[in-house]
Amino acid sequence: MGKIIEKIAIDRKHEIVLKIDYDNQQELTAENLQKADAAIEFSTPATVLANIRHCFKAGVPVVVGTTGWYDEMQRVKQQCGQGNNSLIYASNFSIGVNVFFHVNRVLAKLMNNYPYYEVQVEEIHHIQKLDAPSGTAITIAEGIIENLDAKKEWMNVLTTDGEETADDNIKNDQLLIESFRIDSVPGTHTVIYDSEVDSIEFKHTAHNRNGFALGAVMAAEWIQDKKGFHSVQDMFDFSI
Repeated sequence: MGKIIEKIAIDRKHEIVLKIDYDNQQELTAENLQKADAAIEFSTPATVLANIRHCFKAGVPVVVGTTGWYDEMQRVKQQCGQGNNSLIYASNFSIGVNVFFHVNRVLAKLMNNYPYYEVQVEEIHHIQKLDAPSGTAITIAEGIIENLDAKKEWMNVLTTDGEETADDNIKNDQLLIESFRIDSVPGTHTVIYDSEVDSIEFKHTAHNRNGFALGAVMAAEWIQDKKGFHSVQDMFDFSI
């Protein structure tokens, strides 16, 4: 992701002034960060919170694409406000995925009128992706739960090499997320509404990781003149 983000940023006439990875973490200082107009954070759940704090200390707007830290979101939001800092986060910065998120919420609300449809989410990623479900699948599931009265929580079944690693015996008010890990798939997410007479499938397929990277660079551009704690949804105008 870092290499793709770098290429897209340069293509959009930006300059990369600092790159941090496992081998040069000592260079992540306030002095170095202050050379940048924005930082884009794609790391790991174990390092993301420290990286955010570094950006806050340097007063540099930060775009956070890492997931796995949302349990600490309220604390980070408070720190952001106290320091008059700028942060924008997303489980997925892809423009297409965020359009998908919006339509998913609208569709879920509509389907309250048709309770004979059962809904589930399916996500497919490459076998190197260790976490399941994906952050994108969780956002999709939360969008359904917030708008579809019949579902109260989600549960996950992971299938790797044809073997399930969780019990798929779910309750009626639970939303099933099926996770598959297959070869080199960048990411496919499908919402399925199924009844005895037909099925409705709503799908997003990523052809590569460029869409994620482009959205992250656009977020770094968007947050330049803004303060506060933002979701990627704040970037988009979905009014019709």
